[in-house]
Amino acid sequence: MTLRVYDTRSREKREFSPLNEGRVSMYVCGITPYSPSHLGHARCYLAFDVVHRWLEASGYEVDYVQNFTDVDDKILNISESEGVDYSVVSNRNIEDYFEVMDAMNVRRADHYPRVTETIPEIIDMISNLQEKGHAYVGGDGVYFEIDTAPEKYGQLTGQTLEMVRAGAGGRVADTGSGKRDHRDFALWKLAKPGEPFWESPWGDGRPGWHIECSAMSLNHFGEQFDIHGGGHDLRFPHHEAEIFQSECCTGCEPVVGYWMHNGFVNVDGEKMSKSLGNFWTVREAFENHDPLALRYALLSVPYRNPIDLTPEFLQDAVIHYGRLVEAYSASLSSDTDSGIDLSNYSQRFTDAMNDDFNTRAAIIEIQAVVSQNPGRDVASWFEKYAGDVLGLLPSSAEVLAGRAEAESARADIADRVEGLLKERETARQTKNWDRADEIRDELNSIGVIVEDGPDGPTWQLA
Repeated sequence: MTLRVYDTRSREKREFSPLNEGRVSMYVCGITPYSPSHLGHARCYLAFDVVHRWLEASGYEVDYVQNFTDVDDKILNISESEGVDYSVVSNRNIEDYFEVMDAMNVRRADHYPRVTETIPEIIDMISNLQEKGHAYVGGDGVYFEIDTAPEKYGQLTGQTLEMVRAGAGGRVADTGSGKRDHRDFALWKLAKPGEPFWESPWGDGRPGWHIECSAMSLNHFGEQFDIHGGGHDLRFPHHEAEIFQSECCTGCEPVVGYWMHNGFVNVDGEKMSKSLGNFWTVREAFENHDPLALRYALLSVPYRNPIDLTPEFLQDAVIHYGRLVEAYSASLSSDTDSGIDLSNYSQRFTDAMNDDFNTRAAIIEIQAVVSQNPGRDVASWFEKYAGDVLGLLPSSAEVLAGRAEAESARADIADRVEGLLKERETARQTKNWDRADEIRDELNSIGVIVEDGPDGPTWQLA
């Protein structure tokens, strides 16, 4: 199977054909660093990390660009409340981003342009749009006029602005009062007193949100590039605004070959949000979950689907991740070959990844090999597919060191755990469910995960 990618604009999976043979240009919208990175960010950048990895594993040379919107209303509000320069806020949260993504084995992009480093290019692009009749000066800045290219509206959502502006996260309304039409959006905002600003032909100010990514992507790649990625929530208004700006500026259609969007993160059935109290930063998630086990969980659902992080889902991921690491560790330590025919597993894994980067189906193949009690001949297979492609494995040195430590820790508590499991089994047989639950809680408190099976309970260290 050749690689097929779901393109949001055409609403179908299409055979992947980059502009230049053997080379892929990919731009993914990065964070606005006003706060520490959260699980929604992790879902997005893990998804595109796997896209990056699979493209390279398929023989492509990938030029990967991811931006930082390092000046923004929220950043300015926080800097004002803290009495510090806006760059202090953005820099500390960019540092947090790199630290948590490194911990989750997200490979670095090739380039990380910042808005504040791209002001001349942004101004040039706005000037170009103004000269072509797509932009006008309002009372508080410069705006893109939607009616100059109405055929481009709804390219990603298939809806009218009136149908979706209520779900635009406030971004539509946050464009000032100098517009000719409520559908128009800001390209340049005149500075308010006390705000940082840059000089421009229209007055001191800073860019609007949407123009930033258009300018940064076109500045790096030229008039066209292959993949533009981001979260599902960015389709409107951000990415539709990019289509207006980029295509009206360059005269090229399409500027982007494939638009890719990852699904939302839900917690216990509801979209993750601060107002619902189910909002986790990545660091908060690390307090309860190993970073790579969390990566395993987030890759267990295909990237375009929403993912529901229930306690049961996360616990299941921890168990399966532990089995993967244990199987890899055993294969590294084994003196014999297992004799497993890996060719069918490899082909099914490849087919899964070529079907729009279906990590769920790929992980099923990993799990199938794990269940075969692999020997030393499987270590390199794990490293290629579970490691290099899915990014799920620590280094072999870390795994072997962890195996020795885990075996020692397991031996230290084995007698206690086995005793508690026998007591729990007695409690279950006598229908003393409260005592059985107490014992499970006690085992969990010492880092023991119990799994009940047809042959009785088994246990492992979390």
